[in-house]
Amino acid sequence: MKKIHVVIVILAILVADQLLKFYVKTNFDLNTARPVCGQWFQLYFVENPGMAYGWKFGGNWGKLALTVFRMGAVIFGVFYLGKIIRLKYHNGFIFCAALIFAGALGNLIDSCFYGLIFDKGMVYNPLINEYTGYAGLATTAGKGYGTFLHGNVVDMLYFPVIRGHFPDWFPMWGGEDFEFFRPIFNLADAAISGGVIAILLFQKRFFKATPADKEMSPSNP
Repeated sequence: MKKIHVVIVILAILVADQLLKFYVKTNFDLNTARPVCGQWFQLYFVENPGMAYGWKFGGNWGKLALTVFRMGAVIFGVFYLGKIIRLKYHNGFIFCAALIFAGALGNLIDSCFYGLIFDKGMVYNPLINEYTGYAGLATTAGKGYGTFLHGNVVDMLYFPVIRGHFPDWFPMWGGEDFEFFRPIFNLADAAISGGVIAILLFQKRFFKATPADKEMSPSNP
């Protein structure tokens, strides 16, 4: 797989991810949904100050640590992608690595710059140790709601395919409502998850000896 193909994959994911995020951020009130295909696929706008799929970690300092970690992962990814392209790894593996890199970069853009770009966003309140919401539509006019590295990731893809109620006799969750699929995510999250899952499923095919490995083998001096 050539570098130009990897760049095209990454740019395509980044552009689609950012366009959808900008659209939702500037056209949806926070925590509101609009159906796309009935009730099983909705655009549901939430802001995520933590990790993928709405997980949070350690308040404001935890968010900063996660953003720095994302930045380090993206920098590492640049060199790693260059290495596996140069060593002619399996095209499928390179494609999956490009998906993961693009997803990490897409969410890093949110974390680094959305607090500077948009005038409204969830902000951390140390008095209650929680992020608080806002009213109205966000715009790119005026002062940003945060500083560099303190933006929130925009999530919107919601697939409540199955909804129901556990019977009272059901262990642990008896009497509670259940929903599949509950997490709300974005295209960047989907790219990361898709890349990781594909690598796990096809690892035997992806990790056969590369041409570079064969050249270094004792049987091929």
